[in-house]
Amino acid sequence: MRFFRRRGPSALELLRDAAWTCASCETEHRGMFDIGASAPDHWGEIEVREPNSALRLDGDFLSEDFCVIGGENFFVRCVFEIPVHGMSEKFGYGIWSTLSRQNFERYVDRFDDGAYAGEGPWFGWFSNRLSEFGETLNQACWVYPQLDRQRPTIGLDDPEHELSLAQEQGITPERVLEIYAANGHGPRPSVAAE
Repeated sequence: MRFFRRRGPSALELLRDAAWTCASCETEHRGMFDIGASAPDHWGEIEVREPNSALRLDGDFLSEDFCVIGGENFFVRCVFEIPVHGMSEKFGYGIWSTLSRQNFERYVDRFDDGAYAGEGPWFGWFSNRLSEFGETLNQACWVYPQLDRQRPTIGLDDPEHELSLAQEQGITPERVLEIYAANGHGPRPSVAAE
């Protein structure tokens, strides 16, 4: 007599809407979610955030959306979007990019109304390491401001970089789960799958 075990949900089913428990934090997640870096890798200080409204262009400053280091280096929080095979929505990495002071000020001036029609793309330097995709820190990139107070999207300038290829061709649901696991949010192995 043969017994069949109930299989756990597939990676695609987990990302579509199945509930799953994080192996690290025991939090229950449902479906696909974005992950992100709380500061540019260049920040290096304790991540005490200030409100966006307290923005200073001199010295050091970090908020949810803006970062200034030494009054000379200017960063904005962006989203790097990657299509996922079998999913209608994209997986997003919240990352940071540099901008020139002129483009940073332009971005800040229109931040509250999100009126960026005709703006960008702006050149920047990718400011976070995404170890799942090779070396990404300080890669040349393009920042695309978005309307309606959405964070800018970003693309690398090198179309042959592993991250650019992922953005162009998409990744599998299994790869998304690997990325979650590498960032401390992988699904706990299911007892039913044992």
